[in-house]
Amino acid sequence: MTEEELTDQQELFEHYRFIADPGQSLLRIDKFLSDRLENTSRTRIQNAANAGNILVNNNAVKPNYKVKPGDIVQVVLPTPPREIELIPENIPLNIVFEDEDVLVVNKEPGMVVHPAYGNYTGTLVNALMWHFRDLPLFNTGESRPGLVHRLDKNTSGILVIAKNEFALNRLSKQFFDRTTDRRYNALVWGIPEPTEGTITGNVGRSAKDRKIMQVYMDDTEGKTAITHYKVLENLGYISLIECKLETGRTHQIRVHFSHIKHPLFNDEEYGGDQILKGTTFTKYQQFIKNCFKILPRQALHAKSLAFNHPVTGKRLSFDSNLPDDMVQVIEKWRKYISGRESTL
Repeated sequence: MTEEELTDQQELFEHYRFIADPGQSLLRIDKFLSDRLENTSRTRIQNAANAGNILVNNNAVKPNYKVKPGDIVQVVLPTPPREIELIPENIPLNIVFEDEDVLVVNKEPGMVVHPAYGNYTGTLVNALMWHFRDLPLFNTGESRPGLVHRLDKNTSGILVIAKNEFALNRLSKQFFDRTTDRRYNALVWGIPEPTEGTITGNVGRSAKDRKIMQVYMDDTEGKTAITHYKVLENLGYISLIECKLETGRTHQIRVHFSHIKHPLFNDEEYGGDQILKGTTFTKYQQFIKNCFKILPRQALHAKSLAFNHPVTGKRLSFDSNLPDDMVQVIEKWRKYISGRESTL
C-alpha cells in the first residue's frame, strides 16, 4: 500500500491518495478507508463519498463501492478534529449572506479565524460556536467546524463557512479543484512591472523563521503557488492592486509580493513596515508614519468570493467594500500625489 497525504494550511482540507495492493480482496470503500485514516469515523467517510469527494480511478463513487486490486483511491476531507477545547462566545459577526447550508461573513481586521496556540478565544470559530450552537456540525469537537479556507488575523474580507457536513465536503472539493474565484485588494510598495501579470513560485515555511513563509524556486520544496495581479491605481510610491488567487497557500499574496520586491504596505512580517520608496524629507517620513498609524496592519482585503452553492449548484458571488483604514490611507495618498503635482 502506498499513501500520499497533501495538506494546505490556507485551504482547510486534506487530500489522501491510496493504491490498493495487488492482493486486495473486494471491500467496501468506507471500510477500506476507515482502516487507513486515523481518527476518521466511517460516517465522516460516507458523508465525503455522498458529496462526491471520494474518487476511484478518477470517478466519484458511493460508500458501497467495492475496492479492487490496483484501484487508485483519492479522498478530499475537511480537516480532522484537534485537541483544543472550544468556548462559544457571543461575538458579533458581519453577515453578508446566510441560508440553510452556508454563511458568508465579512471578517474584520484583527480577528483570528480559528483557535491556535496563543489565540484560544475571541476567534471567528468561537463566534460561530455561539451562533450555531444548535447545529450538529458545531458540536462535533472539531476546532475548525465549517471552515474550508481562512484569512490571516490582520487580513479583512469575505469568508464562506459551511453549516452542515454535506456543504463542508462540497465546498472543500471546490477549493481543492480551484473552481472558486477569490479576488483581493492590496496596497504594495512601488509599482509592479509589468502592471498586470502572474507571480509563480513555490511557497513553504521559511528555513530561518517558521512563523513566516518564503518562496522556493526549487520545485522540490514548498507547494505550487500562483497569484495573478493587476495594478488598479498608481499612487506614486505605492499602488493599489487586485490579486486573483489560483492557489491558496499560507501568506501567499504577502510572500509573493515581498519576493518581487513590492511588499504589502505596513506588512511587518515581510518588510513592508519600512519606508521603501519615496524621499528622505522629514515631511514625507512623517506622512508615512501617519499612514502606518491609520493602517496598523498589512494592507490586504479579501474583496470578493464566488463559488457554486453546495446544494443547488447555483453560482454565488459576493463583494465587499474596502475597510475604512485602507480607504483613509488611499485618500491620503491621492491628496499627497495631487499636492506634489501641483508644485511641479
